[in-house]
Amino acid sequence: MIETLIRTHVEAFNTHDLDTLMAGFTEDAVWVTGRTTARGRAELTELFAGAMEGLLPTLTVQHLIVGEDRAACQMVETFTFDGAELTDHIAGFYDIAHGRIAAAKIYREGSADIG
Repeated sequence: MIETLIRTHVEAFNTHDLDTLMAGFTEDAVWVTGRTTARGRAELTELFAGAMEGLLPTLTVQHLIVGEDRAACQMVETFTFDGAELTDHIAGFYDIAHGRIAAAKIYREGSADIG
Protein backbone atom coordinates (compact mmCIF):
# COMPACT_ATOMS: atom_id res chain seq x y z
CA MET A 1 0.00 0.00 0.00
CA ILE A 2 2.78 2.50 0.87
CA GLU A 3 4.70 1.66 -2.29
CA THR A 4 1.57 2.39 -4.34
CA LEU A 5 1.03 5.65 -2.44
CA ILE A 6 4.57 6.90 -3.18
CA ARG A 7 4.50 5.80 -6.81
CA THR A 8 1.09 7.48 -7.29
CA HIS A 9 2.52 10.62 -5.67
CA VAL A 10 5.48 10.65 -8.10
CA GLU A 11 3.26 9.94 -11.12
CA ALA A 12 0.84 12.76 -10.16
CA PHE A 13 3.82 15.09 -9.69
CA ASN A 14 5.22 14.17 -13.11
CA THR A 15 1.88 14.63 -14.89
CA HIS A 16 1.15 17.86 -12.96
CA ASP A 17 -2.07 16.33 -11.61
CA LEU A 18 -2.41 18.57 -8.56
CA ASP A 19 -5.74 17.04 -7.44
CA THR A 20 -4.35 13.49 -7.32
CA LEU A 21 -1.13 14.73 -5.74
CA MET A 22 -2.97 16.53 -2.94
CA ALA A 23 -5.32 13.58 -2.33
CA GLY A 24 -2.26 11.63 -1.16
CA PHE A 25 -1.63 13.96 1.80
CA THR A 26 -3.22 14.16 5.22
CA GLU A 27 -4.97 17.46 5.98
CA ASP A 28 -2.17 18.53 8.34
CA ALA A 29 0.77 17.19 6.31
CA VAL A 30 4.18 18.84 6.66
CA TRP A 31 6.64 19.04 3.75
CA VAL A 32 10.23 20.20 4.30
CA THR A 33 12.70 20.84 1.51
CA GLY A 34 15.73 23.08 1.93
CA ARG A 35 14.70 26.16 3.87
CA THR A 36 11.06 25.75 2.87
CA THR A 37 8.44 24.20 5.14
CA ALA A 38 4.82 23.86 4.00
CA ARG A 39 2.15 22.90 6.54
CA GLY A 40 -1.32 21.73 5.64
CA ARG A 41 -2.98 21.21 2.29
CA ALA A 42 -3.34 24.91 1.42
CA GLU A 43 0.40 25.58 1.74
CA LEU A 44 1.26 22.29 0.03
CA THR A 45 -1.04 23.11 -2.87
CA GLU A 46 0.65 26.50 -3.30
CA LEU A 47 4.13 24.94 -3.09
CA PHE A 48 3.48 22.20 -5.63
CA ALA A 49 1.50 24.41 -8.03
CA GLY A 50 4.38 26.89 -8.10
CA ALA A 51 6.97 24.17 -8.66
CA MET A 52 4.95 22.59 -11.45
CA GLU A 53 4.58 25.92 -13.27
CA GLY A 54 8.06 27.31 -12.77
CA LEU A 55 10.41 24.34 -12.75
CA LEU A 56 8.60 21.82 -14.97
CA PRO A 57 10.00 18.97 -12.85
CA THR A 58 10.05 15.26 -13.61
CA LEU A 59 11.00 12.61 -11.06
CA THR A 60 12.37 9.14 -11.74
CA VAL A 61 12.36 6.67 -8.85
CA GLN A 62 15.64 4.79 -8.56
CA HIS A 63 15.14 3.03 -5.23
CA LEU A 64 12.17 2.80 -2.89
CA ILE A 65 12.36 1.26 0.57
CA VAL A 66 9.09 0.81 2.44
CA GLY A 67 8.49 0.17 6.13
CA GLU A 68 5.34 -0.19 8.18
CA ASP A 69 4.54 3.54 8.32
CA ARG A 70 7.33 5.20 6.36
CA ALA A 71 9.27 5.13 3.11
CA ALA A 72 12.61 6.28 1.76
CA CYS A 73 12.97 7.06 -1.92
CA GLN A 74 16.03 7.88 -4.02
CA MET A 75 15.09 9.76 -7.18
CA VAL A 76 16.52 11.73 -10.07
CA GLU A 77 14.82 15.04 -10.76
CA THR A 78 15.01 16.85 -14.09
CA PHE A 79 13.77 20.44 -14.05
CA THR A 80 14.15 23.83 -15.72
CA PHE A 81 15.80 26.71 -13.86
CA ASP A 82 16.71 30.04 -15.46
CA GLY A 83 15.97 28.53 -18.87
CA ALA A 84 18.38 25.61 -18.46
CA GLU A 85 17.45 21.97 -17.97
CA LEU A 86 19.13 20.57 -14.85
CA THR A 87 19.30 17.15 -13.25
CA ASP A 88 19.73 16.50 -9.53
CA HIS A 89 19.67 13.47 -7.30
CA ILE A 90 17.23 13.76 -4.44
CA ALA A 91 16.17 11.64 -1.48
CA GLY A 92 12.76 11.76 0.13
CA PHE A 93 11.80 10.40 3.52
CA TYR A 94 8.07 10.00 4.09
CA ASP A 95 5.96 9.37 7.20
CA ILE A 96 2.63 7.73 6.45
CA ALA A 97 -0.59 7.96 8.47
CA HIS A 98 -3.96 6.47 7.53
CA GLY A 99 -2.77 5.63 4.02
CA ARG A 100 -1.58 9.15 3.22
CA ILE A 101 1.63 11.16 3.43
CA ALA A 102 1.70 12.93 6.80
CA ALA A 103 5.23 14.35 6.58
CA ALA A 104 8.13 14.42 4.17
CA LYS A 105 11.71 15.67 4.24
CA ILE A 106 13.38 16.12 0.87
CA TYR A 107 17.15 16.41 0.34
CA ARG A 108 18.67 17.57 -2.95
CA GLU A 109 22.23 16.60 -3.87
CA GLY A 110 24.46 19.34 -2.46
CA SER A 111 21.54 21.46 -1.26
CA ALA A 112 17.76 21.23 -1.25
CA ASP A 113 17.62 24.84 -2.42
CA ILE A 114 17.66 25.51 -6.16
CA GLY A 115 20.00 28.11 -7.55
